Amino acid sequence: MDNFAKQRTLLIIFISVALIYIARLFYIQVVDDSYVFYAQNNVLQEQTIYPARGLIYDRDGELLVYNDAIYDLSVTPDQVKNLDTLSFCKVLNISKEEFLATFARLKRQKGYSPWKPIVFQRQITIPTYAAFQEKLFDFQGFFVEVRTDRKYKHSNAAHVMGYIGEVTDRDIEKSDGYYRMGDFIGISGVEKVYEKELGGIKGTRYVLVDSKNRTQGRYKNGEFDTAATAGQNIHLSINQKLQALGEDLLIGKIGSVVAIEPKTGEVLALVSSPTYDPNLLVGRERGNKYMELLKDPTKPLFNRPISAPYPPGSIFKIIMSLMGQQEKVLNPSTTYGCHHGYLFVGCHPHGSPLQLRGAIAISCNAYFCQVYRSVINNPKYKHVEDAYNEFYKHAYSFGMGHALGIDLYGEGQGVLKKSTYFDKIYGRYRWQALTTISMGIGQGELGITPLQMANATAAVANRGYYITPHIVKKINNHANPNPEYNTKHWTTVDTAYFPIVIEGMQDVVEHGTAYVARIPGIVVCGKTGTAQNPHGKDHSIFFAFAPKDNPKIAIAVVVENAGFGATWAAPIASLMMEQYLTGKHDTRKALLERMLKDNRKPLNDSTTTKAK
Repeated sequence: MDNFAKQRTLLIIFISVALIYIARLFYIQVVDDSYVFYAQNNVLQEQTIYPARGLIYDRDGELLVYNDAIYDLSVTPDQVKNLDTLSFCKVLNISKEEFLATFARLKRQKGYSPWKPIVFQRQITIPTYAAFQEKLFDFQGFFVEVRTDRKYKHSNAAHVMGYIGEVTDRDIEKSDGYYRMGDFIGISGVEKVYEKELGGIKGTRYVLVDSKNRTQGRYKNGEFDTAATAGQNIHLSINQKLQALGEDLLIGKIGSVVAIEPKTGEVLALVSSPTYDPNLLVGRERGNKYMELLKDPTKPLFNRPISAPYPPGSIFKIIMSLMGQQEKVLNPSTTYGCHHGYLFVGCHPHGSPLQLRGAIAISCNAYFCQVYRSVINNPKYKHVEDAYNEFYKHAYSFGMGHALGIDLYGEGQGVLKKSTYFDKIYGRYRWQALTTISMGIGQGELGITPLQMANATAAVANRGYYITPHIVKKINNHANPNPEYNTKHWTTVDTAYFPIVIEGMQDVVEHGTAYVARIPGIVVCGKTGTAQNPHGKDHSIFFAFAPKDNPKIAIAVVVENAGFGATWAAPIASLMMEQYLTGKHDTRKALLERMLKDNRKPLNDSTTTKAK
């Protein structure tokens, strides 16, 4: 192609483009005068349509969390024209200084843009909203967005449900622009873990407003609008009545209750005490109330059931009974004597010698020190650390020493030391069973969260397996899709070794240390624990399951500085099991009245008692 041909082709292209532009301008300016109307008289305003957050129910369909409409005053800074600042401040009941400070703060926030809407004042009152609407034409660039905040039907289960709050700069960054300043997001509990399901999807509405800030209608009849998608409803595995009873029984105490349905891993109750009313973290005072709770010396925001490790005390003897049999150093007829203890480990007076079942019922410290020693000094292993590694493996298989994977943030791992820990302290091959003998009775280098205690109880109730504990049962009436919540995690102990131990646990309740935990007409299997506490009075611990056959509930109770396991933990567990299994908890009125009366009195932690 010669140069003349190239020049002619380029000229044709330029002329064609020019003609297209001229034709389009003619259409806009002469044929379709709506564009003139939009350009001269109206401003296009983008408004966010906030979705309704998903509702939260308990396992039986009782509504726990719902939504309440709130009004946020938003502004598009670039659209603010000829604002009567004094009139504006008067309507909002703020000073001019506050007005200027707010605008300055908004400009400093990450993601600020003068062309994008931003919340100027959150949750204005209904009277303020009405007054603002009357003078809307004076406040160009400002508009009201309707969204929802949470309301809690009951004042319990705060650590389970969690709460929502404003997004942070980090949240905005991670959302790739979805969230903007002033949006709400789940901060803790189920609200945080299931934010994607509960939060829904925002929509957008484009409206035209005139020079007096009056809405003139939808832009293009809503052609570019997107509808909001409501969040999905969630059913928790929590039983509301059981949860409420547990919290009531722990008023005035520091402690935890975790109840699990053994066959499914569904958490029936998760009580942390002290707790707080979740409605405190709702509304404009949310931030102030949070700081008050954060500064409270009793730490009501701390989720003890999943985070706080405690020495398990004598409840660990159940695990020792099982691993001793698995290691072939213990059988039901193995007999050990007790002379008020074993070396430096004391024991309470009781008949002696004992076989396994009787040792469980009586909770003999000397017996289980002997069992631990036989496990660690097992001659089939070349070195003590090899035997201890097997001990570690067995305990780990019951869910100890690691996070179980519950669908709540903040789960702790507990304390279960590896053999290398003792190697560093004493030197390799320079320690033995007697060095760590207190572990045989649940003391020493052991720390187990209440959740792990309840999970281990469920594993015993199931004769050898557990399913990962979880809080959410259904999402939009469909079973929780997480495959972990349908997977059996088998322990390293054969099912053949469980019956004798369960018989011993039945004896504990029927004529042993947990006699107070009996429930009329129901066979309960349990174990008390009194965990030594170097900082004061011992912790009262109890775990149990019921009924003995086809168990429906496994429970663990920890009450700090409360003394023997039978004093507080066992009665609390018994009343809660009765409530869940029979629908009532008042058949033993004297016990219930004592618990509800005495638990208003703070526990005295100035004395120390021996473990039992």
